[in-house]
Amino acid sequence: MSRKTCDISVIICTYTERRWEDLLAAVDSVRKQTLAANEIIVVVDHNPQMLRRVQEYLSDVISIENKEQRGLSGARNSGIARAQGSLIAFLDDDASATLDWLRLLQADLEDPQVLGIGGAVIPLWLQARASWFPDEFLWVVGCTYPGMPQTGSSIRNPIGANMTIRREVFYSVGGFINAIGRVGTRPVGCEETELCIRARQHWPQKRFIYKPEASVSHRIPGNRMTWRYFCARCYSEGISKATISRLVGAKDSLASERTYTLITLPKGVARGLRDGFLKLDLTGFLRAGAISIGLGTTAAGYLIGKISHPITHTNSHNSAEAIADVTSI
Repeated sequence: MSRKTCDISVIICTYTERRWEDLLAAVDSVRKQTLAANEIIVVVDHNPQMLRRVQEYLSDVISIENKEQRGLSGARNSGIARAQGSLIAFLDDDASATLDWLRLLQADLEDPQVLGIGGAVIPLWLQARASWFPDEFLWVVGCTYPGMPQTGSSIRNPIGANMTIRREVFYSVGGFINAIGRVGTRPVGCEETELCIRARQHWPQKRFIYKPEASVSHRIPGNRMTWRYFCARCYSEGISKATISRLVGAKDSLASERTYTLITLPKGVARGLRDGFLKLDLTGFLRAGAISIGLGTTAAGYLIGKISHPITHTNSHNSAEAIADVTSI
């Protein structure tokens, strides 16, 4: 019996052959969905050799190159321009979806007031997790972290590794901007945050929601369990948040961060100190220290970003025009 097909286009962006096995696993997880995707689109970011390999070995998917500026934002926009589904799901090339991922996502998106939905991103540690690494900073490795709302709750934005957004959002407010978003191994992000804020400002009565059951597992290599990566990622996050605040305003761009900073992080520090003093777990002190260092480094990045040169919405507007041009062909 053939599976029922949904109206969801799944976009997977990739850039390096070092993740070839990860990419195969990501594509395979979409192929095995209980509710089949309308199409699977693999976007290769400025790597002709990788594109040829995808075309040769993954003949059942749509493989295209990033037509925009190098980086995750441009790659996603290129995928959006090619997609046919009314709903567009994004899955990282080093993530694998659970079998019911698309079915669970589609169910909530039947509500026209829902602009998009995100599921949980569960870390899959490829090496032992560092004992000093706090749960509160799982966002550093692109995963769900404490303080996020529970099932059915509205959220400002989903995590980019696992999000599905209505196609109309991109044609109404534009695509992802190239000023933010990961480029190769440079640990920047927040492109989905800026997009979702822009969408909510356009449709204030509509919302994005979080559905943890629609989960994916995200592979975390050992090189992301270092203090160097941790600090670099926190600093880059601060830079990105400063950029977003210039684009969409500090009130919307920092709304979630205020609760996270004032409630979630102090609880994490208290828990680490409690583990250290009461349970004699010395790594508790390290986790409490990591939270303080992470917050300070992120704040430093934000302050540096605030005094840098401002940018405009040009990239997002250009992306919207490019997407619309492709659709009209």
